[in-house]
Amino acid sequence: MLQISVIIPLFNEEESLPELTNWIDEVMQKNNFSYEVILIDDGSKDNSWEVIRELSIKNKNIKGISFNRNYGKSAALQVGFQEAKGKVVITMDADLQDSPDEIPDLYQMITEQKFDLVSGWKKERHDPLMKTIPTKLFNYMTRFFSGIKLHDFNCGLKAYNTKVVKSITVYGEMHRYIPVMAKWAGFSRITEKVVKHQARKYGKTKFGLERFLYGFLDLLSITFVTRFRKRPMHFFGTMGFLSFLVGFLLTFWLAFDKYMNVFYRNIKGREITDQPLFYLAILAIILGVQLFLAGFLGEMMTTNAHKQNEYVIADKIE
Repeated sequence: MLQISVIIPLFNEEESLPELTNWIDEVMQKNNFSYEVILIDDGSKDNSWEVIRELSIKNKNIKGISFNRNYGKSAALQVGFQEAKGKVVITMDADLQDSPDEIPDLYQMITEQKFDLVSGWKKERHDPLMKTIPTKLFNYMTRFFSGIKLHDFNCGLKAYNTKVVKSITVYGEMHRYIPVMAKWAGFSRITEKVVKHQARKYGKTKFGLERFLYGFLDLLSITFVTRFRKRPMHFFGTMGFLSFLVGFLLTFWLAFDKYMNVFYRNIKGREITDQPLFYLAILAIILGVQLFLAGFLGEMMTTNAHKQNEYVIADKIE
């Protein structure tokens, strides 16, 4: 087995690839690591794939995968995880903002200190305020919801025991929450390492403010999926039961109060159907039944679900 697999998702990064791969090779040769570099071209519009072809001819440790279109970073990482053959899997961005010099320490933390996952922490960032402030808010919310004490969930530079990447499925925009998925998969030895953040040398950032809105929605989604994916009835069934119970108790109380008014207090009072509370009770009962049915259908879908690979690979270099 190879010691290290380096997975690099990329989109329109033709200028940085030669320098990055040369830098990685220097680090690997210096430390006598056996390695592979898997470059995943996520539907680039420039000459990134041609550059990858040339690099793979010069260095047999370099492999490439080209998507038919742009699927996103999560898709690229998932395919890279499936292809990786190294004992330790390291991910990094292609824009030269992640330093390959961090690789030996990351490898040591996985193999000798026995961590399952080591996440990079860009303590000093070379980014504009419009990016750093939302990033801090995003990281705070993720820490709050997940209980994982990391400062920088979105750092592209991470190291994994290969068992971690073979045990999780990354999709949508869930790459930000790989530590969360790893934790819920049973890999609890998660830590972080302060890493050097370099200013972008080529190209332009792919950052957009909208990703933080999507990121928060993804956080809610991954929290639900990791906890209840295999047992949706536990979530929907519980909510449905509570809603039905509240509706039933309200209806019972209205009927009992009407009975007491008529037969014991000699008060005619309003009809049950004239009271707004009656309709809230009926709504709660209906909602409870629907939630319970949603849980039941979710259980059936989970039992019969078959995962499909939706990513079309246009070309591949092995």
